[in-house]
Amino acid sequence: MRKFLYTIVFLIILVGGAAFVLRLYGEELTEITFVPDSEFVAPDALADNAYQDPAMWFSRPGMSAQNDPARWQPQFEGASEEGEASPPSPTPTPDIERRRFAVFFVHPTSYFDGRQWNAPIDDEESQARARLMVRGMASAFNQASEIWVPRYRQATFGAFITIDPQAQNALDAAYSDIEAAFTFFLDSIPEDMPIVIAGHSQGGYHVTRLLEEQVASTPLQQRVAMAYPIGWPISIEHDLPSLGLPACATAEQGGCIVSWASFADPPEPGQFLRRYTELPGMDGEPRGESPILCVNPLTGELGGSADAELNLGTLVPEDDLSTGTLLAGSVPASCADNGLLIIGNPPDLGQYVLPGNNYHVYDIPLFWQNLNRDVVRRVAAWQPAS
Repeated sequence: MRKFLYTIVFLIILVGGAAFVLRLYGEELTEITFVPDSEFVAPDALADNAYQDPAMWFSRPGMSAQNDPARWQPQFEGASEEGEASPPSPTPTPDIERRRFAVFFVHPTSYFDGRQWNAPIDDEESQARARLMVRGMASAFNQASEIWVPRYRQATFGAFITIDPQAQNALDAAYSDIEAAFTFFLDSIPEDMPIVIAGHSQGGYHVTRLLEEQVASTPLQQRVAMAYPIGWPISIEHDLPSLGLPACATAEQGGCIVSWASFADPPEPGQFLRRYTELPGMDGEPRGESPILCVNPLTGELGGSADAELNLGTLVPEDDLSTGTLLAGSVPASCADNGLLIIGNPPDLGQYVLPGNNYHVYDIPLFWQNLNRDVVRRVAAWQPAS
């Protein structure tokens, strides 16, 4: 039956009236295709020492740079083989100076199978896709002395486009893996090393849970230099107060939260905000249309607008996402009243732009070089509370 539905969706796209049909019924067809119609079955619990196994990590200290996707360093468009960029772009170098802080990064959803709620840890397709995502996103933190990126039994894509209670069960199961990985991470780094917790999309969701359940109002809060739950909508009113850290108000502030969600003009965020508006926030109250957190990635400030000339480098990927180059000055950024980050006319970044001019897949690549600079600046400014 599901294969039949896939075929129907494909045929609809091919017919002449596809744009009209998808505009009217796109959300329904997406839900039918990707939301599992099976009962949620909780994955078996991981062994207590599961994350001692290096194979449970995409990135961690001790891996060679060639095998660690988070250590990838893109070059600027037009750069020479020696890595020299044409002015006014900054000059990337293969052997960058690393700063003393540890990053725990949670990759976004890479599992789209609608037959079950959580991805098997050995699913080759989703794991290969996740590795590419780590290469394009976690690499923005590559100036850190340590980067840790766990593999986990992520919730399937369909869990984010439904309010079925089973979707939350799938997210809880995925979070239990992340929690175990985070515990191992904390046990493995020096006690005085600053910590950055980051993630994108589903990874951003898990970052907010770590902040709420493991960081806020605990001694660990004094060690977290920054948090980047990018691409996950955070209600300023109903979610942010539970996270233990404030929103970043200025570019020189550490110990705060940076997040944004990218849309081109004209933005149509209906499906992106569906669960956000219909499910309660962390305070138990309905989020409704409360504004989401938007820290402008070009200025580092809460809200506001910035021209493309402040964009130090957008990571423009190749079609297969395996590599890409940095292009400076190509994409502006403006925080709208509802908290969406508007990037102007749709830039050509590839085939993975979502309906409604949703540049969710490219949230980090759009501002890769700015984020690469941002985290170093903020960790340097951060001071643990006495």
